[in-house]
Parts: sequence; structure tokens; C-alpha cells
Amino acid sequence: MKNLRYIVLILIAIFTASCEDVVDVDLNTAPPKLVIDASIIWQKGTLGNEQKIKLTTTTGYYETAIPPASGATVFITDSNNTVFTFTEYQQSGEYFCANFLPVLNTDYVLTVVYKNETYTAKETLKPAPRIERFEQKNDGGFSGDEIEIKIFYTDNGATEDYYLTRYKPSFTVIPSFDSVSDEFFQGNQIFAFYSHEDLKSGDTLDFSILGISKTYYNYMNVLAGIVGGGGPFQTPPATLRGNVVNTTNFENYSLGYFNVSEMDSKQYLVE
Repeated sequence: MKNLRYIVLILIAIFTASCEDVVDVDLNTAPPKLVIDASIIWQKGTLGNEQKIKLTTTTGYYETAIPPASGATVFITDSNNTVFTFTEYQQSGEYFCANFLPVLNTDYVLTVVYKNETYTAKETLKPAPRIERFEQKNDGGFSGDEIEIKIFYTDNGATEDYYLTRYKPSFTVIPSFDSVSDEFFQGNQIFAFYSHEDLKSGDTLDFSILGISKTYYNYMNVLAGIVGGGGPFQTPPATLRGNVVNTTNFENYSLGYFNVSEMDSKQYLVE
């Protein structure tokens, strides 16, 4: 009976293996669209003159490489009609500027000319509050054994403000983000909050806060809803248009967003 049991198990394994056929699904591939990653960040305490814009195109579902959008003309114009040119590095799709001049509450217009079509977007450089202090609590979470970190900053009571917060603990490669409105704490001190079951003593937490526009705040909220809270860099199951408009051919829209922000960042060592 023992040998019979082994024979039956082997037959089941063979039968199961024989049923595992590879199924190739035919997917329609749409024409590639331009993807514009243009987030201009001015870190407090720096000149902010060195900036980068990355252009790529969409590709097939099964492709592993992301094609660069090479050969574009890229520049940003401020409200004084000063033009900041971004030059591509070695056909990489990465365009660099070394003389950008960030000025708070100034309007900036992005222009990208790619394959004889012109894409434009306009944003205002929004200020960021200063990170004031961190507080740590070691008995957080549902079970009372998680470390919780609070990061305090004060909102500007004279303006309607929106923020993007970024959390990057040392035990993970991908940061998490949260978009915040000052609707319920106008002019008051408020705190951002971070907790994770893997956070432990000796880890570091990199925290950043960016001042963003209301339109970018709405964009990030919709994006978070599309990806189910998994983070803004997951592949969304639906198309989300940013603020960039193709002025040559409106129907051939691009993906991505043009954002201009001041940012404050600090690193905290978990005790």
C-alpha cells in the first residue's frame, strides 16, 4: 500500500505538470505616447540651479526597457521671459539645465518640442514650510509595539497651501508619498506621521515636504486612488492626464506632470 501511495502521488504530479500550458495573450499596442517627468525641486538652502527633466515614451506591456524620448527641444520660461534651456545628455532622454533660477510664487512655463509637436504646461513655484522637529513613540500600532515618528511643521496662515510629503526609511528602496491640504489646520502647527512594522532602532527616516499647487494636489490624490494606495510609481490601470497639453495635436496627449516646488528635507535616526 505504501508503494501504491507513492505511485499515485507521482501520477498526480505528472498529470498536473502536463496541464500547465503557456498561454500567450494577444494585446493591442497603442502608438507610443510621450511621458514627461518634469518635477523641478528647489531644496531650501541651495541655489536650485541644477535641474533635470526626463522624457520617455510608453511601450508594449511585455517590454522590459523604457524607451527614451531623444532629440527633443526642452526649455522653461519664467514670468520675466527668461528662458532656461535643458540639454540632452548622450541621447538618454535626460535633459539638464545648470542655470535655472527658482523664485517663490513665480510662474514657469514648460515647453517640449518632440517629433514636430509642441507640449506646454504652466505651474507656480510654491513655498514649503520648514521642518521643525521629530518626535518618536515606541509603543504605537495596534499591538503597541511599533515605532511611530511625528514630523512637525507650521502652515502659513495667510495662504491656502498644499503639500506633498515623502517618507524614505533606510530598509526600503521605494519611498511613500502623501498629499496634504491645510484646510483643517490653516496657520497652525501640524505633524506628518510615519509608522511601519519593520522600522527599528538604528534605522534612518528621510523626510521631505514640498509646497505644491492645488492642481498637483488633486492629480496626486487621483493617482493614489487609481493605484490603490500602492504608491505613485506603480503602473496605473487607467490613463491619468497631467497638466501638459499638446498644442499641436490635442488628441495626442502626453502623460506625466510639470511641477515646480520648494522642498525642505531632514533625516532622522531612529532611537
